[in-house]
Amino acid sequence: MKTKRLLLLRLAFLLLVVTPLAAWLLVKPVRVLAPALVGLSCDRGPVCTDDPQRWQAASDLYAEGMAFVSDSIAPLETAPRAVFCATQACADRFGLGARAAVTVGTWGIVLAPRAWQPHFIRHELIHVLQGQRLGVIRRLLMPTWFVEGMAYSLSEDPRAPLAAPWEAHRARFKAWLAGIARERFWVEAGQL
Repeated sequence: MKTKRLLLLRLAFLLLVVTPLAAWLLVKPVRVLAPALVGLSCDRGPVCTDDPQRWQAASDLYAEGMAFVSDSIAPLETAPRAVFCATQACADRFGLGARAAVTVGTWGIVLAPRAWQPHFIRHELIHVLQGQRLGVIRRLLMPTWFVEGMAYSLSEDPRAPLAAPWEAHRARFKAWLAGIARERFWVEAGQL
């Protein structure tokens, strides 16, 4: 009985302490869940930034992105946190490396300095919407042409052509979209 209790205590410690700590240290984008712990200002709603002087610009971009996704695709069920990094040091704290942005499940998005543009925010919010409508795990298992093609296409990303393979994904998504009725979008997407 004592051995079983000790085993349960060890398991609880592993699940409640070690696993979250390891995720925090090793999977840096997960820091979007508590960005204040890495020095960001998050005192006004879902928008956080490492430069409080640029909070209003970040907030305006976020509001535009949320409205765009809601009006042109579908409303998001909940507003995700958005971390706007004004410096590369901030982006590095979230593990972005060379990436412009990253989506963390349905909880939030992290944007590097070069991603402070409407199409980047829209792109990441579309990934959040995909996670909300299709499920986070399901989104991870869906064809890349759909996940990325949808985000590049529907965000109205002005870059053309995109680097390989992104342009091909955008084209394939557009072709798929042309063949379905708008009201069946999520049903058809769920069958991919």
